[in-house]
Amino acid sequence: MKNKMLDWLLDHPEVKSLRLATPDLNGLPRGKRIPTSHADSVFTDGARMPLSVLNVDIWGEDIRDSPLVFESGDADGTLLPTERGLVPMTWFASPSALLPLWMSTDSGKPFAGDPRHALRRVVERFSALGLTPVVATEMEFYLLDGEETEALPPLSPLSGRRLQRMNVLSISGLDAFDDFFTDLYEACEAMDIPADAAISEGGIGQFEINLLHTDDALKAADDAWLFKMAVRGVARKHGLMASFMAKPYGSQPGNGLHSHFSLLDRDGNNVFDDGTAKGSEMLHHAVGGLLTAMRPSTLIFAPHFNSYQRHSENSHAPTSIGWGYENRTAAIRIPGGNHKARRIEHRVSGGDANPYLMLAVILGGALEGIENRISPPKPVKGDAYGADAPNLPEDWDEAIELFNTSEVIRRIFPADLIANFVMCKQQEAARFRDAPEGLEFITYVESV
Repeated sequence: MKNKMLDWLLDHPEVKSLRLATPDLNGLPRGKRIPTSHADSVFTDGARMPLSVLNVDIWGEDIRDSPLVFESGDADGTLLPTERGLVPMTWFASPSALLPLWMSTDSGKPFAGDPRHALRRVVERFSALGLTPVVATEMEFYLLDGEETEALPPLSPLSGRRLQRMNVLSISGLDAFDDFFTDLYEACEAMDIPADAAISEGGIGQFEINLLHTDDALKAADDAWLFKMAVRGVARKHGLMASFMAKPYGSQPGNGLHSHFSLLDRDGNNVFDDGTAKGSEMLHHAVGGLLTAMRPSTLIFAPHFNSYQRHSENSHAPTSIGWGYENRTAAIRIPGGNHKARRIEHRVSGGDANPYLMLAVILGGALEGIENRISPPKPVKGDAYGADAPNLPEDWDEAIELFNTSEVIRRIFPADLIANFVMCKQQEAARFRDAPEGLEFITYVESV
């Protein structure tokens, strides 16, 4: 791995600086910038950084009463390169690259507060059963006016006029931002992010790009994390803001982060496929587990103050706990098409979620159903908003409490991660109770 990274730098002599970054519990990159002349020591020994940095709040402030801060002397851990290696950051004027890292303690153990390690733990549980998740994500975001301090649609690069109407699946809506999308696809190719089809979505200036499936769930989460970084960076290069905020506009559709997954056995067979549209017994058990875990998992899918504005009726964002075949009003959808590609689409998560924690809790919920053979209720037909089904938590405080007290969550995540995530969310919630006007937009628009 070290030689591979050194060879990369030799092949890219124009790169003079590196960003060393790891995702915190909110999915924000934390780390350092170093000159490439200092890279060899990082490639060999990693980089030192306080363990507490992965558990700061959305504003980057220490969590009060966290055992990772004063109680432990704010000890360092070691950030080590992931298998991703170096990736170029093409949107900067000065050639730069990013080195994704994950955290270990000084004893050499994976740090329990690292969201990437949390996903790794779940994937290893599947491996022990001879199963491999195949994962894809759908990334929704808004382009906004880059000069404003409130959510305003951007000016069309073609007409110079501000966008004023929804443009679902409009080619002209995409073409108006052709330079942006051309640069974005080039950035994704350089970063090995499998960006597929782009569409104009339901909101004014809202778009979606699908990331192709992979049989490496860690890579799928990496792809989503890096994609957010690339979209924001390329947007700024073009004088725009890009936001994955769950609900930038009160009157417009929210941003979702939908995930699709299937499971392969040791022979490469899709275990959700029974040759029919119904899907296998294991698919049904996975759905049962996802529904069982959904209420306590909501804090992962909707982790922020703004997140709870997205879940509203008739918005394509689910409000109740149900599933259905080819039903986009349901929280869990079983897409149609070729039975060999039978899979589950999870539609609850907002675009503001941490992709590592999101995939960990989705796959962990499915595993809960498979291991305990949980049968789901009958699938919802028609409008799920009017279905007789339990509702998702309606507010942040309820979601925090459910996450904190759930036995299912304790089987998916390490106790330390649960405790620190709860403390983080409680601290953020307390600040928003007396928030000045504008704090919500400023906090989330380009961070999450």
